[in-house]
Amino acid sequence: MKRLTWFALAFTLIATGFAAKTPYQAVLQHSRIRGRSHGPNVCAMQNIQGSDKKYFTNCKQWYHRKICGKPTVVTYECCPGYEKVTGEKGCPAALPLVNIYKTLGVIGATTTKMYSERANLQEEIEGPGSFTFFAPSNEAWAALPTEILDALVSNVNIELLNALHYHMINKRLTSDDLKHGASFPSMYQDLNVHIQHYSNGVVTVNCARLVKTDQHATNGIVHVVDRVITAITNNVNSLIDTDDDLDTLRTAVAAAGLTSLLENEGSYTIFAPTNEAFEKIPPETLTRILGDPLALKDLLNYHILKSLHCSESIVAGTPMETLQGTVLEVGCDGEEMTINGKAIVTQRDKLGTNGVIHYINELLIPDSAKTLMELAEGSVVTTASKLFKDAGLTDHLIGSEAVTLLAPLNDAFKDKSLAMTPDMKKLLRNHILKERFSSKNLYHGQELETLGGVKLRVFVFRNSLCIENACIAADDKNGRFANMFIINKLLTPPMGTVMDLLKADDRFSTLVGIIQRAGLTELLNKKGTYTFFAPTNAAFSAMPPADLSKLMRNPKELANLLKYHIGEEFLVSGAVTSHTRVTPLTGDKLELGTRNTTVYVNRVPVVEADLMATNGVVHAVDVIVKPLPPKIVSDQAEGSTIRRTSAVWVNELFQKVLRSHSSRKMSRVQ
Repeated sequence: MKRLTWFALAFTLIATGFAAKTPYQAVLQHSRIRGRSHGPNVCAMQNIQGSDKKYFTNCKQWYHRKICGKPTVVTYECCPGYEKVTGEKGCPAALPLVNIYKTLGVIGATTTKMYSERANLQEEIEGPGSFTFFAPSNEAWAALPTEILDALVSNVNIELLNALHYHMINKRLTSDDLKHGASFPSMYQDLNVHIQHYSNGVVTVNCARLVKTDQHATNGIVHVVDRVITAITNNVNSLIDTDDDLDTLRTAVAAAGLTSLLENEGSYTIFAPTNEAFEKIPPETLTRILGDPLALKDLLNYHILKSLHCSESIVAGTPMETLQGTVLEVGCDGEEMTINGKAIVTQRDKLGTNGVIHYINELLIPDSAKTLMELAEGSVVTTASKLFKDAGLTDHLIGSEAVTLLAPLNDAFKDKSLAMTPDMKKLLRNHILKERFSSKNLYHGQELETLGGVKLRVFVFRNSLCIENACIAADDKNGRFANMFIINKLLTPPMGTVMDLLKADDRFSTLVGIIQRAGLTELLNKKGTYTFFAPTNAAFSAMPPADLSKLMRNPKELANLLKYHIGEEFLVSGAVTSHTRVTPLTGDKLELGTRNTTVYVNRVPVVEADLMATNGVVHAVDVIVKPLPPKIVSDQAEGSTIRRTSAVWVNELFQKVLRSHSSRKMSRVQ
């Protein structure tokens, strides 16, 4: 029964969602469904704790029980147009249909009703007609600055009447008629009021949120709003021009040639940096950007959204596209409006005819206006940034060279010496590519030349894009002149063949001798793309001496054992995922996986990964890799017959060693 109940609720939500005409109606219907257990025409409302803000609820908000990051309390109220009846459940009765003046009293907008009477508007909104009245709530009037309210009530026949007429439209407009981006002439000098109807169900007029909608009257309709609105006559450029706190912004807009954009028709959101915001930027950075037309234009466009967003429309963090082409995360934290998670908005909702301005006290600098050094600072590659400076490479990171920086994550330097030795300087120089690349254009087998003259190889895997042993760990950072790839490891360019690498490392001295005895030296010196899970001296020392001696006397078995450790294709550790499989030169596939950053091959841990060679990569193991136990599988083609995978020669080899070792133990016991 419980499952049927949930199915019925889900079906109702889907059905009503399709039936809803507008986002507001969809949210209202969801609130009705959530409130119906409390009786007819009851809506569930979410009230932000510690405030008087209430919202009809959508699915996401209902389950998260949060708005603007703050917990909410669910309350149940009569849906718009209905009221309670003593002794009955829910809100069964429709509100009485009376004129607008009386409706203001019925819905609790008593301050607007009082001011309508004082301004001699009562007769008009009681009489014949078809009006829409955006009536400020009692709280909205109380929130008006005292000097503004005093100016209105001291001249009720002109100023107050004009203000109230600006809240009225000379026709009936329901919430369905309030389309996103629409404008309607008010009853004050035909000056437009501006409607925004957002996808989350929030509806605003001149950035005031409709908190009670569709209150029908005999001569029109009333929508209660959460603030007193004022007439809009200037475009956003004029607003910037006349504000002394935006002097630097005004100069920058003119220098970037954006004046006409902000004067023309549109529907923009501008996060306007104040003079204080510009003063926080290092002078050399600000001078560079202001003197670079392209960087300046990108900087300003990064502050402009393609659509108009009043602060009341923001109830959760949302990525929004800028004119610069990238996105800003616009959100809220309680009463604070946030950008990229920071509460830097100091003044909200300064509305113009073609957009809205929100003042910010911190400049937003897009990657496209930054140098490589600026891209690296304050990010997850600060350790690398300091090392590049110490290595004397600063000029390459602050200039206009078209290069690509390969910047390792801070974690890549754990347990590594940061001493600036000649070898470290040489290595860091090989982290700067001579050309400006995009990771989207890299291809398998491509060679990238570094400032140090080394050619690095590109490897494309199913889920990874790697340059030598280092894989790209984040999206490209595209700066003004150069790009940055964030990589997961410090690069180690290849220094020779696999055989050269093994000979140069004392840990593999036993392995080198075994390779030579097995006749595989030529294989590991020739061109290829091998992945060698190379047993260290410790791996061979763990074998019983007699078994190792016996193995050494059979070059063929020795070669087969080694070939089982050599994969046919190149694979670095950053490309290993769960259930990665590698085909060895002989035998069944090797099964790889990762756990806590350690790579495992057939359950044997790799003690050091990604030793790069010109013809492959070496991963050191301290244990001889053995085939995994045979898997039991169902052969559906032959009914329920169970079959075992065939034992490969490597498994037989190890079984022989085990039997030999066991028989010697038995002899000693006897």
